[in-house]
Order: sequence, then structure tokens, then C-alpha cells
Amino acid sequence: MTNFKISNNVDSEKIFLVNHSEIDKRLDPFYYIPNLVKLEEKVNEANPRKLKKFVKSIASGATPKTTESEKYYSNKDNGVPFLRVQNLSSTGLLNYDNLKYINLETHNGMLNRSKVKSGDLLIKITGVGRMAIASVVPDNFEGNINQHIVVIKTGDTEISKTIAAFLNSDIGEKLASRRSTGGTRPALDYPALLSIPIVFNKKILEIIDKAVEFKNRKETKAQELLDGIDDYLLNKLGIKLPEEDNMLKNRVFTTNLSEVSGGRLDAYYYQNIFTACNKKIKQSIYQITKLKNCLNNTLIKGRLPSEKEKGGNCKVIQINSIRSDGTINFDKLITAQDIFTKYQLLINDDILIVITGATIGKIALWKNTSDKYYLGGDIVKFQVNNRCVPNYIYSFLKTKFARTHFRRSITGATNGHLSTNDIMNLLIPLPPLSKQEEIANHISKIRKQAKALQQEAITALENTKRKIEEIIIG
Repeated sequence: MTNFKISNNVDSEKIFLVNHSEIDKRLDPFYYIPNLVKLEEKVNEANPRKLKKFVKSIASGATPKTTESEKYYSNKDNGVPFLRVQNLSSTGLLNYDNLKYINLETHNGMLNRSKVKSGDLLIKITGVGRMAIASVVPDNFEGNINQHIVVIKTGDTEISKTIAAFLNSDIGEKLASRRSTGGTRPALDYPALLSIPIVFNKKILEIIDKAVEFKNRKETKAQELLDGIDDYLLNKLGIKLPEEDNMLKNRVFTTNLSEVSGGRLDAYYYQNIFTACNKKIKQSIYQITKLKNCLNNTLIKGRLPSEKEKGGNCKVIQINSIRSDGTINFDKLITAQDIFTKYQLLINDDILIVITGATIGKIALWKNTSDKYYLGGDIVKFQVNNRCVPNYIYSFLKTKFARTHFRRSITGATNGHLSTNDIMNLLIPLPPLSKQEEIANHISKIRKQAKALQQEAITALENTKRKIEEIIIG
């Protein structure tokens, strides 16, 4: 064995030899990939401490049945934040996008052991993608977690932050991934997680804090630019929407029977804010039409592949492929067999609308023409006719007025749905084509400026990771 050598022509990270004396508990080859072994040896030279040395208590959560949502879940006003993997971030801060809420009974009963409070360290232990993403619970926050996260109480916020900064580094992630098991759904059990060597150096936290502060400044500026698009667009159309007032006098109202006959009978649909917005939009300085008069043909529904239909050559855009800002996340795709019609093939300038689920009303403008992609389930798409500029229609669909219209039109308590009729009946001011082009071009410039700021933030974080690596292993 000592005289046996592998050819220099093979990839040494894929084919390698390990002496019997070097086998430690695990028998799978991934654990012994040479680069990972060398990395851990280098980290050990920095006199790290195992994660378990910082732990006063540890617990994981659970996910209450979504089929019994009324029993377990609640809303933002009355519920307790229920954190999932997507709410953790490699900045060490919590991400509140698409946050779910559970009721107090669930929080204090079924999930009592996994409560999270200020200063707690939260770590992802299950799922594809980056392993051991860590975030620290901020001041004055109480919530709960699902089974893919653990909450560790260290007894000190600074300790939690320093550990999170290390785990969120590329080195920390590699050490965590080395310890994960499971093929299609990697996971870290408690012994594996607690065995991760932690280089506890507050310089790491200082560097991360500065980078996060810079990132937040850039992202705040970018968001201010994006938020200004709404005011710019509506101002160009001569529209000023009313402010939503949730005082009691505005929540109690009357409606004529003639306005209700033949339509919906729920009080929510006839709230003052909805009728006031419709009146304001009709006061635009331009002709008012309905979205259906802007369509080249009709709304085309996507298709959700069944389990048997998954795994093929067709790339499918799903609901979670569409980010809240309208861009496409191509990492969030599935593949399917050839089950789609030619109309479900995405083409340039398709406008996509999510019609079901927690992110109902999300909008995207399809601009990818380099490969074939198909429209997934619970999404509709359409092309505009020659009276309209695609980017103008897309931008209007992202305005507060359009969002309010979609919110008003949702039906279904547990799983909201937006009907095609409600989408097509959306009121839209339609300026001349030249004015649409002017508005669309200006909005495109704003989005480019915002994207440049966001990229600055990303670049700063990447540079920070390199600095951290120098501190850890020199």
C-alpha cells in the first residue's frame, strides 16, 4: 500500500488514497477530500475551540401542519415570528422577507422549547445550499423556529455574533459542510454541528460589522431609488393615491345594494381604500383602459409538474424563482419532462404574475433569451399588444395601485388565489407610446443605478471574506 501511487493525470480531489490510521468515524470519501482535510489542519493551527464549548443550551424547532393553519398560524398583528431557513442570512442579520407567524398558543405550547430571544445564535442544520448559515437574534425580538434551524444560547450577544461571523465565512461553511451527511438533503446532527472548530477572534466580528454597515447603506440607498419609482410613475400619470387609514371610522362603512349585486358579498372587498384608489386612478390625465385591452392574446397559465413528471430536460420557472424585486433566481429551478405546450415556453418581454400562495401578485418581466425555460404552476404570463411598451406595463403592475387591486381581488382563506378575470380587469392609464417609452426608459435607469449600488454591497462582502480568511489561516 505504501508503494502504491495514483497517476498524476487524475483529479486528486476526486480520486485519492487515505491510510487506515487516518480514518476517523466517517467512512464516506467526502469527509476525506484532501483540500478539506488540509483546511481543517490549517484551522487547528489557530487553536480553535469546538462549538460545544460555547453552548449553554441547544434546541431545534418544528413546523406545525399547514393544513391546519387556523389552529397553529396567525398574522403579523396578532402572531409570533416563525423563522425559517430563508430568514437567516450570511450577514449574521435576520431577513424578514416572507416571514410567517404562529399564534401564541403554538409558541407557548407545541414550540415552547424552541423559543428564540435577543442574543440567541440561530444556525441552519438541514437543506441544500450553504450549510450552517448563522444569524443572531436582535434586541427586543421574540420568535420561534422550524426543524431546519437550531437555537443556541451562548449567554452573551457578542459571543453569538463572533461565532456567527466565523460560521458565515467560507472557511466556516466548508468545515460545516464537511461534517454534513445525507445525499439529496444534507444535514448536521448535534454531534457533528458541535464538533465544528471555531476560531474565536473578535477582529472577524469587527470586519463583518463594518462590511454589513457598508452593505446596509448601499442597499438602503438602492431601496430608496426603487421606492421612488412608484411616486415617479404615478406623478407622470397625474395620479395621487389616498393614504390608507385604518382608524375605526374607516373600517366601518356602508355600501349600496346596487354596488354589491352580482359581485362579491364579503365586506373586505368594499373597503373605502379600494374604492378611493379606483376613483383616483380614473382621474389620470391619460386614457384609462383595462389590462385585457393591452394583451396581445390572453393570459397563459403555467403547469406544475407532478412528481412523476419531474426530472427532464425542460427548465421550469417556479414561484420561488421570482424574487420580490421582479428579477429571476435561476438557482431556484426544477426540471421536468416534455409536458409543456408551445405557449408555455417563455419568450422575451413576457410579463409573469404569481396567482397563488404567500407571494401572490409578484411580477417579473422575462428578458432571458439564451435558453429555453417554461412557465411553472400558479403563474400566468402574457405579451402586450402594439399599443403598449412592455416595461411600462410591467412597471405599472408593480405600483401601489396595482398591488392594492390584487390584494383586494384575492379569494380563499388558507391558500389565496388571484383569478384571471381580476387580473384582466385591472385599470391602467395608457399614455401615447412615446410617453410610455420615456417613462419606461427613466425607470430602467433608476433600476440600473439601484443594481449598481447592490453590486457594490456584494463586492464589499466578498472582499471581507478574503480578509477573514487571512485572519483565520494566514
